[in-house]
Amino acid sequence: MGRRLVGAAGALLLIGTMAGCGGDEEAAGSDEPVVVEITFADGGVTPVGDRVEVQVGEPVDLEVTADEAGELHVHSDPEQELAFDAGTETFEIEIPRPGRVDIESHDLDQVIVTLIAQ
Repeated sequence: MGRRLVGAAGALLLIGTMAGCGGDEEAAGSDEPVVVEITFADGGVTPVGDRVEVQVGEPVDLEVTADEAGELHVHSDPEQELAFDAGTETFEIEIPRPGRVDIESHDLDQVIVTLIAQ
């Protein structure tokens, strides 16, 4: 019976160690930003109305490619206005609390993407 207890304790220790390693791998992967590609061309924008799930506090890169200067409005708390020039620019943002954050162009009166922070 003693051997069974030692074997069971060893198995539990091994499972606990493996679970701990898995948690570390997930945490390491969360440092990579979520990339949202936004393209302004010929008076329009893509995407239109997409939803993207992100984790609270996770970096989000808004990669903007535009044929003319403009501005993104990030309806977070606090709200952010991100001005961009023609060409390609990347803006890093984070969503500090759970909820929905719309990113839109007021010039086009369109929601480009909605971030769902969990």
